[in-house]
Formats: sequence, structure tokens, C-alpha cells
Amino acid sequence: MKTGGQLIVEALKANGVKQISCVPGESYLAVLDALYDSGIDVMVCRQEGGAAMMADCWGRLTGQPGICMVTRGPGATNASAGLHIAHQDAIPMILFIGQVQRPAREREAFQEVEYRRAFTEFAKWVGEIDDASRIPEFVTRAFAVATSGRPGPVVLTLPEDMLDDLVEAPEAQPYMPVEAHPGPQQIAALAEALAQAKRPMVILGGTRWSDAAVAEITRFAERFQLPVGCSFRRQMLFDHLHPSYAGDVGIGINPALAEEIKKSDLLILIGARMSEMPSSRYTLIDVPYPAQKLVHVYPDPDELGRVYCADLPICAAPDAFCAALAALEPAAAPVWAERTARMHDSYLAWSTPPKTGPGDVQMGPIMEWIEANTAPDAIFTNGAGNYATWVHRYHRFRQFNTQAAPTSGSMGYGLPAAVAAKKLFPEREVICFAGDGCFMMHGQEFITAVRYGLPLITVLVNNGIYGTIRMHQERDYPGRVSGTDLVNPDFVAFAEAYGGHGELVARTEDFGPAFERARASGKPAIIEVRLDPEAITPARTLSQIRSGT
Repeated sequence: MKTGGQLIVEALKANGVKQISCVPGESYLAVLDALYDSGIDVMVCRQEGGAAMMADCWGRLTGQPGICMVTRGPGATNASAGLHIAHQDAIPMILFIGQVQRPAREREAFQEVEYRRAFTEFAKWVGEIDDASRIPEFVTRAFAVATSGRPGPVVLTLPEDMLDDLVEAPEAQPYMPVEAHPGPQQIAALAEALAQAKRPMVILGGTRWSDAAVAEITRFAERFQLPVGCSFRRQMLFDHLHPSYAGDVGIGINPALAEEIKKSDLLILIGARMSEMPSSRYTLIDVPYPAQKLVHVYPDPDELGRVYCADLPICAAPDAFCAALAALEPAAAPVWAERTARMHDSYLAWSTPPKTGPGDVQMGPIMEWIEANTAPDAIFTNGAGNYATWVHRYHRFRQFNTQAAPTSGSMGYGLPAAVAAKKLFPEREVICFAGDGCFMMHGQEFITAVRYGLPLITVLVNNGIYGTIRMHQERDYPGRVSGTDLVNPDFVAFAEAYGGHGELVARTEDFGPAFERARASGKPAIIEVRLDPEAITPARTLSQIRSGT
């Protein structure tokens, strides 16, 4: 006989869970008690949104569901930001929510929410466990749903009184992953398409990748001398200095790359949905009938044909599909080799940062310093804002699992993700890029990094505005500034008050020494970079956008 709380923890352990993020609540005290001597590492966070984003990052970097626990009502709705990120990014995650007692349901009890109605748009499955004896069944199913097909978040709600019930239940068993494999006829059809192509292009994206899959797609690109791009915020799927790399297919795409994609006669999408941002608002690939011959590889049949009608749809995860590519060899020397080389040269030029810009701090030389002084396995995280352009365009990712950023464009993600990444990989350097507006969305999680001794480094680009929104505002309503100015704290004092290390960069040449001091401190650090608001993009100033020049 075991309590519901004990059964939840046993089911997590059976499925290999080593750590969870949470904000505590009285609605699931029985689970917290069972976690006390479980051996599972519990990371206590300061806001449920941050806790959910940490779970998303664990799912993003491991491929296994990140686990988050929050209380009912406001706790759960705070966590919905992380749920939305995991949903749009196809990240496996399980959110456990304490729920009102069963006899009080449907009375609008204290903090009551009907989560099936509230979260169905954000989750693959929303379930409520009424019977404690069924906990092993529900939890194992949650792991299977979160990881199968197109991965995503699952929500399980836990009535408070159910967690105290003493019941008999079967011993929890681990879930079994489901893998779809390409058929031999599909691989043969792909080989035939390549043999007929003159201007092929490969685009990688999505989740369910591994080191092995990345290595196999690299060998495939080498054999066929194919140009390879990575979709929005999935740049770490291909080595940027490999001669086949053509650039990132996302916001602010290299115009030369965009033109090459449009002119391709064979487009091979592997793991990528090619939604609004990577498709440049659905202009790179015609909807629903692409001008290019389209091979679309995706692990969920419901996605294939939903937006793009592919000539060759293949239901397979990247791991299984890339393994099947090992059998393919070019029948003759590829006729597009020169085009691939030209596209890589174009990427190198596009990803070389500018030397100058408005104000006393130029981000271009700062990015060059970072490139020269960080290891290839350093993990970069960020949220959303114009500042992120400096990472996405000018950082050259070299290895798999070195990027955690939301394709949904959610602000506030970078810091919680950096906390999670540093907890997962303490031996690797973790660098969070954040804007001043972005950082303050979940800046309180800096104390979580301090509490658990996680010496991440945050490069906080402070221009005193909501930069992306101001840019669009000046474009559409020039000179009519409304709602986009910010008043910020002293971020150096902020870092020190939390027990971390703080640095201020007011001139470009200050950055390198500040970074080295932050690194040497052994503490979580914030490097505040004071950027002139005129430096709104690498190519244009705010004044130029305002005047339309």
C-alpha cells in the first residue's frame, strides 16, 4: 500500500527521471514529501514560468521529457508560457499540476481551473488522475505521448486528496519509445530524385536528433556535396564551418540563401516543419504546392501534408532516417558542387560581423571576441529580441546540443534555460544572451543559479527599450513612441545583491576583460553591455528605420 504521492515519484524514477524543476504548493505536498528521500534532484525555482522553461530546456537538450511541478490556479497559468514554448518547439515535457480536492470540483473552488479546457491548445494530452491506483498507467502514458511522433508537452493534474490515498498499484514500468523508419522504396525514390536534381538543398530542423544522426547527415552531405541549411534556432544541427553549410533559414535570412532555396529544384526537409519564421512567412516554399520538388521527412504523419504537399513524404524521425542514408552513394560526381561552395562562401561573408556602429559599444567586435574565446561545446541560450540577431547570425555553431532558444519567440527564456543547461552540463560553459526587456521577464531565476552554484554567464544587452517592438513601431508609426521605453535597474548591483558577479561594459574594449573576470569569479555572472538604442540591427539604425532609408 502506497500513497498517490509515493506512486508519482516511483513512476518518475522508473522512467529515468533524475531531476525536476518546481515551485512548491500545498496542493501537492504529498509528492514533495515522497521526493524527500527519492534521490531525484529537485530544483526549486522562483516563478512557475521559469520552472517550466527549465523543464523545456532539459527536454530540448536530452530528448527525454523535462519534468516540472507547480501548484493549481495561478501556479499553473504562470507555467503556461513554458508549455506554449514546448508545444511550438516540439519539446518533450511533462507538467504536473496540483489540483483541488475531488469533492470540491465544479464549484469554482479555491484556485480551481478546468485544465482540459485551459491547456488543450498547449499540450498533446491533458489528463487528470482521479484514482491513485492508476498513477503508473497515467505517468507511463505521459512519457510515451510526450516523446512519440511530434514531441510535445503533456499535462497531468493531481487532485490533492488523491495524492494522500493509500492504495495498491502495479509497479511502474518505463515507457518504450516509438520509432518510425523509412521504407526501402522511399530511400530509393530519394536516390532517384537526387540523381535527377541540378540545384538540391537540404534543410534540417525540429527535434528527435542525436549526435549519431548529426554525424550521419554530415557524412551524407559530404558524399553528395549538398548545401545544408538549418531552420530557425536549430543552427546547432550542422557544423557552420563545414564546406556544405549554407546558413540559417530563419528571421533575417541571408537574401542570397533565400534566393537559392526558391530556385532549388529539390528541397529535402528533415525534421523541420518550416513554419512561419523559417519559411519567411511562407514565401520560400509555396503553400500548399511547392515549386520545388519536396521531400519532407517528419516523425508525425499528421504533420506531413498539413501545410506543404510533398512529392515524397516520409514518416520518420531524424535518427532513423539519417541511419538509412548511410546506404546512399552518388552515381556520378554531383553537378552542383560549385554551387555548394559558393553558398558556403556567401554564408561566411554574411556571418562576419560589422566592425563599427553607433555609440561607444559595438556588438560586432564583441561577437568576434566571443568566437575566439569560447570552446566549441559552449552552450548558448537566449530568449527573444533584436539582440538575439547577434547570436543567430554571427555565432558559428560547431557541435550538436550547443543551442537552446525558443522558436516561438518567447521572451524571458534565456536565463531559465541557462540555469537548466548548466545543471545538466556543469563541465561546459553556458552563456545566456538576453536583452534588458527579455532578462527582466525571468530575471529572478538568477537567484536559482546562485542557490545551486551554477556559474553561468549572462551577456545582458541593455538599450533601454523593447527593441524589436520599437523597431516595428518606428517603421509603422515613425516618431510616435508609445509603450516601448524601459527604466532598468543597475544590473551590476542586481547581480551582486543576488550573490553573483556583475560587470559593466560601456566601451567595446571593456568586454573581453569583463568576460574573463566573470569567468574567473566562479559565480553566476551578469555582464551588462550598454548598447546605443540606435544600434537596433547589425545593418540599420533606428533613425534609418524611422526615416525609411
